[in-house]
Amino acid sequence: MKPKVDAELCIGCGLCASICPDVFELGDDGLAHVKDAEACAKADCCQEAADSCPTGAISL
Repeated sequence: MKPKVDAELCIGCGLCASICPDVFELGDDGLAHVKDAEACAKADCCQEAADSCPTGAISL
């Protein structure tokens, strides 16, 4: 699973980073970014973060 954040859809709510902090973070631009895509396989929270995104900005 390789997570991706669509910057066009992201509103920077930070929900993904709070659910799955090993994989997602909020950048200086106020939007979510994938900080460690490889951690997605071990973190076991990527799907929950994607499902919880209010704008559907995260794809796996």
